[in-house]
Amino acid sequence: MKSKELVEQLKLRLGTEQFEFIFDKEKDSLRLNHKSLNRGMDILLPDILAKYHTKKEKAIDEVVYTIEQTFNAMKKEQSEGFHDLSLVYPVIRSASFPLKSNEGHPFVMTDHTAETRIYYALDLGTTYRLIDESILGKLNVSANQIREAARFSVRKLSTKTKKDEVAGNIFYFLNENDGYDASRILNESFLKEMKSKIEGDMTVSVPHQDVLIIGDIRNEVGYDVLAQMTMHFFTVGAVPITSLSFVYENGELEPIFILAKNKVKKEQEE
Repeated sequence: MKSKELVEQLKLRLGTEQFEFIFDKEKDSLRLNHKSLNRGMDILLPDILAKYHTKKEKAIDEVVYTIEQTFNAMKKEQSEGFHDLSLVYPVIRSASFPLKSNEGHPFVMTDHTAETRIYYALDLGTTYRLIDESILGKLNVSANQIREAARFSVRKLSTKTKKDEVAGNIFYFLNENDGYDASRILNESFLKEMKSKIEGDMTVSVPHQDVLIIGDIRNEVGYDVLAQMTMHFFTVGAVPITSLSFVYENGELEPIFILAKNKVKKEQEE
């Protein structure tokens, strides 16, 4: 399937009555405008096509669902506004993630690691809306109040993990599919609790939004397994974050490159 064919598929699924489709051949992207809301979103077609090679129609199903839920959230925002700070959660994104919304408003953000950045989301049930500076006025709160509310919310999330052993190494998987699995990396008390169970090196991985992997790496084979695992999750995730893992030491997260059977630490960017 090519980009133009994908756009035609989306037209069939979503219809042209409510949506205006603007295909940019040079950028290989699609601008989708909702006619009645007077708002829109940009879609990078290569990302969907990459998933289509492995997931086929399911990849299109996922993007259609995301589009519909995003615009439903926009409708809810217009009709109800925002009031409840208990619905604010932190979300982890790649350091290369856009700094502004499609409308050009800067997102509320916090630095995290050299590979990741913290954004903030207003939970709307089946989806969420990333908070930009235009929303602060609607909520009548400051960016710091948003950050504090998010820190409190992430501590309320379940930290139940599933355990697996591979070649003498232990891996713990957190996968609640609530949209905030990777956000648990910000729960310091949870990380410290896991650290107390670890016999080898403790690694933390957030290859995509809907999984967090904690490794108890007890031998060099464990690093090879971890590298393959994180790359796999990174390529299949709906919202990829980073294929790199982090070593957790003294309350700090340090990104590492894993090459062959050796681990090479990456220096933190200043």
